[in-house]
Amino acid sequence: MPANVKMTTRQCPLDIYFGWRDPKTMKQPELTKRRAGEFSEDVWVEVLRSVDQTYKELVENQIELEKRNTELEAMRTFMTSITEAMTDVLVVCGMEGQVLEVNQALLNLSAFDKDEILGAPLFSAFADDDAAALKKDFASLRNGNPIKHVERLLKTCDGPTPLDLSITARIDARGRYIGAVLIGRPVGELRRAYQEMEASHNALMEAQSQLVHSEKLASLGRLLAGVAHELNNPISFVYGNTHALERYSEKFERYFEQVESGASREELIALRRELKLDRAVRQIRSAVSGALEGAERVRDIVESLRRLSADGDGTIETFDLVETTSTAASWVIKGRASTIPVEMDAPGEALTFGRTGHIQQVIMNLVQNALDALEDVADPRIDLIIKREDGETVLDVLDNGPGVPEEIALKIFDPFFTTKPVGKGTGLGLSISYKIVDENGGTLSVSNRPEGGARFRLTLPAATGAKNVGDEA
Repeated sequence: MPANVKMTTRQCPLDIYFGWRDPKTMKQPELTKRRAGEFSEDVWVEVLRSVDQTYKELVENQIELEKRNTELEAMRTFMTSITEAMTDVLVVCGMEGQVLEVNQALLNLSAFDKDEILGAPLFSAFADDDAAALKKDFASLRNGNPIKHVERLLKTCDGPTPLDLSITARIDARGRYIGAVLIGRPVGELRRAYQEMEASHNALMEAQSQLVHSEKLASLGRLLAGVAHELNNPISFVYGNTHALERYSEKFERYFEQVESGASREELIALRRELKLDRAVRQIRSAVSGALEGAERVRDIVESLRRLSADGDGTIETFDLVETTSTAASWVIKGRASTIPVEMDAPGEALTFGRTGHIQQVIMNLVQNALDALEDVADPRIDLIIKREDGETVLDVLDNGPGVPEEIALKIFDPFFTTKPVGKGTGLGLSISYKIVDENGGTLSVSNRPEGGARFRLTLPAATGAKNVGDEA
């Protein structure tokens, strides 16, 4: 090496740098040779150790990688099984709308094979107008505008089928848009199912309305005898007074014929005494008054029947629950020709709100059921108690029959539930009564009396100004 060349540490050979060789003579001293050998052996040991460590790490990494691959494959299988089991359509798209993945639901619904649709533009699977609309949806999604739900027509073997689609953007780790995921559900079959369900519901409502009306008519049929009795008295009264008026008119016609024929005054006085016209004049007013009273009674009964059998909702009005209860119970008792005593404990008046005819039907049904429950009771009795509590008018229909078992009380107001033999009841009476009372703003409940028997309680809103039981008039 020339003397004028200086060697830096960076340029110095390793054996000179570590003292293995003399830089002047370029020879290795004995000590240096020995040290170099020792150093070389240590280096190789360290290198081998590093190689072993590296290999160990490579093995561990390989094991971890295989483990992760196994987990990834299991997750992929799991996700595939889920997507294939989905009944909803699932489509994964790239940035330009190319199909990357679909599930079996879409293939079952569409007219495409999987190989045919993968990589193809998704828009080609939809009808023309809807394909254009779907492109606008994707453009809006790329611009950061979320798409909630849209309806698009998918091409299928059976023609275009509407899909309710939910479109969600696919975002990478950096927050960049990389595509979209579409989840859709065919709504055509669902709409048909809804239409069929609506038609069934309407048919059910119509049948229910007919049953309710039939139950009303059945109630009226059971009460015809009682109504006939109620009508018989005033009609007989009208009939009797009309005959009396007819006899009086014949007498007056005979008298006025004599007047017109020019009979003398003495003859007319004698005829007047014979026909008893003075008494007839006095009785005419009484007969007319009696006939009017009977006719008005018939009119009131017919009006009550008309309200009871009406299809409409009627008019909410203020009425006297005492009078309505008395009339309803009277019709039932007379219609059944029952000898069971019915006692009423009520104030002179108990004003309440509701539809009079409908509430009267409920009371008739409650009394009818109480009579049915007392058929085999040795000493039957029905009590009707009316009172006012906490701003409500309350009617309790009490009997001393066998009562209502708890398991029956839980469903006694259910439609078509009845404990009566086949042909004896429809199971709609109490159900309809419950609905009527609810529509009138009241409640209907059942319980057992401690001393035995059942209590049906009807509550209605009390009319303003109604007095409590025991209040002075």
